[in-house]
Amino acid sequence: ALLGRLPNIALIVLVGGYAIDWHLGARAEKTVSATVAKWTAYAADGIFALPHPSWRNNAWLKRNPWFQTELLPELQKRVRSVCSP
Repeated sequence: ALLGRLPNIALIVLVGGYAIDWHLGARAEKTVSATVAKWTAYAADGIFALPHPSWRNNAWLKRNPWFQTELLPELQKRVRSVCSP
């Protein structure tokens, strides 16, 4: 109900599986990894799905270098644009 009362949301960052499942519902892929990998489809709607930030994800980050080279720079760009006057 709260999100419906906030009409000017320009960026939604979903951190972890619970947030991804709650916000994306049936639009989410079967796994967090698959959803994050499909990031460009959600970014078009101003949504960025991220894995939970945990030391246990270091192996995931090593297996998915595109996360740091492609997704993070685009997310940083979007954050800057939303925070700029």
